[in-house]
Amino acid sequence: MPADDTQTFDSTVYYDDDADPSHIADKTVAVLGYGSQGHAHAQNLSESGVNVVVGLRESSSSRTAAESDGLRVETPADAAAEADVVSVLVPDTVQPDVYENAVEPNLEAGDTLQFAHGFNIHYNQIQPPEDVDVTMVAPKSPGHLVRRNYENDEGTPGLLAVYQDATGDAHDEGLAYAAAIGCTRAGVVETSFREETETDLFGEQAVLCGGVTSLVKQGYETLVDAGYSPEMAYFECLNELKLIVDLMYEDGLGGMWDSVSDTAEYGGLTQGDVVVDEHARENMEEVLEKVQNGQFAREWIAENQAGRPSYTQLRTAEKNHEIEAVGEELRGLFAWQDESEEDDEETAEVTA
Repeated sequence: MPADDTQTFDSTVYYDDDADPSHIADKTVAVLGYGSQGHAHAQNLSESGVNVVVGLRESSSSRTAAESDGLRVETPADAAAEADVVSVLVPDTVQPDVYENAVEPNLEAGDTLQFAHGFNIHYNQIQPPEDVDVTMVAPKSPGHLVRRNYENDEGTPGLLAVYQDATGDAHDEGLAYAAAIGCTRAGVVETSFREETETDLFGEQAVLCGGVTSLVKQGYETLVDAGYSPEMAYFECLNELKLIVDLMYEDGLGGMWDSVSDTAEYGGLTQGDVVVDEHARENMEEVLEKVQNGQFAREWIAENQAGRPSYTQLRTAEKNHEIEAVGEELRGLFAWQDESEEDDEETAEVTA
């Protein structure tokens, strides 16, 4: 780690100088999947001098993209059979099937099974043999940013975890992999499969995806029900949220408070806990408990096995909320929408 006596962390953080590329330089890495994370890992690894083979179904629409990017493509089974490190970057919901049919029959003692999220290992949907290493290298960013940062000689913060160390080399190899995709340029935090999985699920449900969207909708509905125009409600409860989040992202909560008006700061400090009060904290603790005891995982697994009926119904209801129609109309009126559409097109190209 770089010398910095003024900075302390509860977790260990690794940088470029901590990684030894030799731990992966002479190995073949199979990247299974070529979506958001898969395309970034595969291209970054290849450009770092690692021998990469991409594993995709013969009918996959991503085969052409991977080959156009100069990568060799095989079936998942053939890629896994050839590889020393199998990086499983297909969606969580299909990983158990891919593992059972393509990976497990082709694992050899001393190989590495690697993930970017701990869900299936932590909840025992994938149970590897004892003679292979099991690691996780998880960039904390969408894949297109992992790729863009690498191309710009910048880094993306990431996580490193070792679930099973059969060879004694799992940690060093994982760190070398993290360096090869650019994460050690920014910093790699050491964690565990359990911690990454449970904090990730909780954050998504209670704050980032579930909590925020519910707060936005209820704020919007409160204003509209009180007689204010839907357009004003949209701007105040959704559109300006990005401005506040950007400030927090750049300089923390303190930086955000310093940037808004004194009126906004006083109102926020006095009324925020009125809205998100101890009842919300108690509800968050219930959400966390369901993550910790596996209830959410069991529900989600059962939902997929049943064909996703509740998921489909909830998605439809969300898309049909009035705020979506109002937002689509408003966004079409402003010049910044053109730039947003260009970004969406770029993202779609690398996640297809």
